[in-house]
Amino acid sequence: MSGPSGGMGPSGQRSSSNGPPAGGGMGMPPIQQSGSGAQSGSGSSSGGGQSNISQANLNSIIARMESSTIKSSVVPLCTGDTGPDRSQPVPEPRANLDAIFQFAIARLENLLDVLNRAGETLTLMETSQRIEYATAKFREAKDVLIRMTQRITGHRTPQLKDSPSMTRAELVDLTHMVIEYLSKKGYSRTEATLRMESANQDADGRPIYSRAEDSGGPKYARAFTLIRNWIEGNLDIYKPELRRLLWPIFVYSFLNLASEHYLKDCENFFNAHREQFARQHEEDLRALGPIRLPEHVNSNDVAKIYRGSKYRVTLSTAAFFTMIQFLESKDKEGGSVVLSILQSFCNIITVERGPAGDASNSLAAILNRGKEEEDMPAEDEGIPGHNAGSANTDRNAPAALPKLKLGALPMEPELMEDVQAELEEEDAKSPPAAGRNSLVQEYERHIKREESEDAPNRNDLPLPPSLARDVVMEVQKVKENRDRFKIEARTGGIGPAVSVVMFTFHNTYDTINCLDFSQDNLLVAAGTSESYIRVWSLEGKKLNSVLPPSPYNPPPSSSRSLVGHSGPVYAVSFSPSIVNPSTDSTSAPTGSKYLISSSADKTVRLWSLDTWTCLVAYKGHDHPVWDVTWGPFGHYFITASHDKTARLWSTEHISDLRMFVGHDKDVDTVCFHPNSAYIFTGSCDKSVRMWAISTGNAVRLFTGHTGNIATLACSPDGKILASADDGGTIILWDLASGRRLKRMRGHGKGGIWSISWNVESTVLVSGGADGTVRIWDVVVPPDGQTSQGKVIGEGGSGAKIDGGGQAGVQAATSSAAGVGGAGGVGGAGGVGGKKKGKEVVVTPDQISAFPTKKSPVYKVRFTRQNLVVAGGAYMP
Repeated sequence: MSGPSGGMGPSGQRSSSNGPPAGGGMGMPPIQQSGSGAQSGSGSSSGGGQSNISQANLNSIIARMESSTIKSSVVPLCTGDTGPDRSQPVPEPRANLDAIFQFAIARLENLLDVLNRAGETLTLMETSQRIEYATAKFREAKDVLIRMTQRITGHRTPQLKDSPSMTRAELVDLTHMVIEYLSKKGYSRTEATLRMESANQDADGRPIYSRAEDSGGPKYARAFTLIRNWIEGNLDIYKPELRRLLWPIFVYSFLNLASEHYLKDCENFFNAHREQFARQHEEDLRALGPIRLPEHVNSNDVAKIYRGSKYRVTLSTAAFFTMIQFLESKDKEGGSVVLSILQSFCNIITVERGPAGDASNSLAAILNRGKEEEDMPAEDEGIPGHNAGSANTDRNAPAALPKLKLGALPMEPELMEDVQAELEEEDAKSPPAAGRNSLVQEYERHIKREESEDAPNRNDLPLPPSLARDVVMEVQKVKENRDRFKIEARTGGIGPAVSVVMFTFHNTYDTINCLDFSQDNLLVAAGTSESYIRVWSLEGKKLNSVLPPSPYNPPPSSSRSLVGHSGPVYAVSFSPSIVNPSTDSTSAPTGSKYLISSSADKTVRLWSLDTWTCLVAYKGHDHPVWDVTWGPFGHYFITASHDKTARLWSTEHISDLRMFVGHDKDVDTVCFHPNSAYIFTGSCDKSVRMWAISTGNAVRLFTGHTGNIATLACSPDGKILASADDGGTIILWDLASGRRLKRMRGHGKGGIWSISWNVESTVLVSGGADGTVRIWDVVVPPDGQTSQGKVIGEGGSGAKIDGGGQAGVQAATSSAAGVGGAGGVGGAGGVGGKKKGKEVVVTPDQISAFPTKKSPVYKVRFTRQNLVVAGGAYMP
């Protein structure tokens, strides 16, 4: 074989690059010359005046080296085997020593020189790979040279491997012999490398790792244990925020182990540390669990999200510098491994601890937040991470947020005048009692909506002209607002007495997927897994049709079936309506006119409640549609789908008007802002986004949930958003600042399926799979006060299973709220059987809880008079 890059052979003459020279059975000519000639050849090979080595030439060199290694050239000469031609006399090994050394070392010097120069023309990764290759070849050649030296000095190769008499001192002597020879001949770089290699070997010649990063797969386990033990032993003021680093370090260490082919280390590392993250990252752990190989990392959706973005964590400046100082001091024990992960895969934002007057970043606030939420992610933490509330995920994005218009949508001038006239007429017919506002006064103070800086423009969201029906509805809203049961907030630690009416569906056989109540409280609709919808009258009255009787139009009854979908129905929603107590036949009807439904068949259907037929089938989504809901003024509706999009529709158009794209996974739930200028989307990527309808852009991003977002609800005053997940947690968000107000917990296994606000935006009601309806106080406690909850047993009837089918409905009488203390209501943990369930933390925000027997609660809703209506299916 020729020398690399066509260098000079041992004889000092240029060798052919196409094959072995004549007379060399293993790629070397017979050794007959002295060492000086070899030295000259090697010098020409390794020290020639070559310029930058091209990629093609370097690849050719590597290929030739791989086809005929140093070992295959040197070993035959050491053993006396010169190839097939055994007729040639075998030279004495001692006579060959100089020539063999010169040949092997020249090859190594040339290869290392080429690789050192390659950094000028190759990428860092390519150069690194070639240096690793050269290092492996050097170690191989070093072993051959040591064995050959032992043969010359009387030691046999098997004796070096097997004989217990070969001591550490003897091995050191042999290494020194080689080093002395290299020094004598002037091979300084090879000598330095051999000295470094020899200094880190045990008595058997195995390497001794002085740095964690040199130990291969185990380095990640050592590094993770190092940083975890340090965090757990740190000061309490730093511990909560530093613990947030453990999850990204764990994930990226695990993915690196899989990417670097450490299969066993990868599995052991995951199994050893997964339990400490099971509560807050259960879904991600389930998705990452099967990963063992680089192919798994490249094909796993969750792994691609983590590897494609940096994990954002916010730390105080003091905690950050304390950590960096520790990691640098433990560089060899694994600190450098942790630093490498943080630098490559994390985006650490440092903030100064606030002064005494800054309540949000004060020492007391940090300590209390740590105690309360140490097992929950921060609101700006995660992939890709963002400034709190900001929808801009660029790591260099400014902290400023776009201004929102959260005020009520102004009324049409003509509608305002008509409503004013009707109210004046009503006041003239029925003057208010002493001490009560007149209808006109109530309208002026609470209902009337005029142009303001905080209100959106009507031109941004065109609505059809108002009709007589709209006038009647606005007048009735004023009446209900004046006469409602007022729930201001908790006072003196005692919550308001809220009443709940629970409607239980029997004989459903677990086939109901969804429920919705009409806003006039006259109808309830259930979507089933058997592809149809059933509508009941809550008063037991017959549901008439304007169509004449026919085989396709059965006689009126207290329930109707709507057939048209070809897959399970996942959501139903009634169009806006209101109770009309007027007995005047000339008065415009104010009941629900339409029902909208979404299905696994990828369509959304609009149903007429006058003819009980399907009017339109809206098509546009590519996958099942999980949720659909009407806007506050009708006309528009929004859908959520498995295709990771939400879409805005109008009853006047067959195609969607807006498509909202940005979530990494399914969009599971949607809702409107009360002024209809914004929508909210919740996803199983554990984030909530707020979108401007006029532009289609995201204006807020809320993160902090540990489970999939199951339901959303915006407060009637338009200032707060409530989001609930399938882990039983409710989070309140301030829309203007984009910050999290507080987190509330109390529901058990299965999650929360529905939430609703009271008229005053001070109380929230929720229902879920644990078979309870719970009332929550929305008032945010002063910062610095802890909200540690009370631990109770888990209640409920278990998780809901999607299904559908015919069902009977039974209206249950209301249960007056037993007023509970701050720790929740006793007995909530005894629901659903005697067997003790998993412990559940109930935060002091819970005012009261209403347990059902064995009925998961599918839907809850506050009426305009602050009565709670709830519905669920009995599951024995």
